[in-house]
Amino acid sequence: MSTSTTTVAKACSACAYWKSSSATFGECRRHAPQTVVFKVDADTKFESRFPETKAADWCGDFAQA
Repeated sequence: MSTSTTTVAKACSACAYWKSSSATFGECRRHAPQTVVFKVDADTKFESRFPETKAADWCGDFAQA
């Protein structure tokens, strides 16, 4: 009797929620964009962004693409 095993690499690059922006980086689209606050001169600026991750990163929210 033969037994085979399939291994799934649960990295960001293989996740259904990840959008590649280059060969090694991309955006996690699992949740809504997060607000980033930063100071420019005397003004405070706000911007919403998806978290940037490396293709080899991983988390517990992985979903097979």
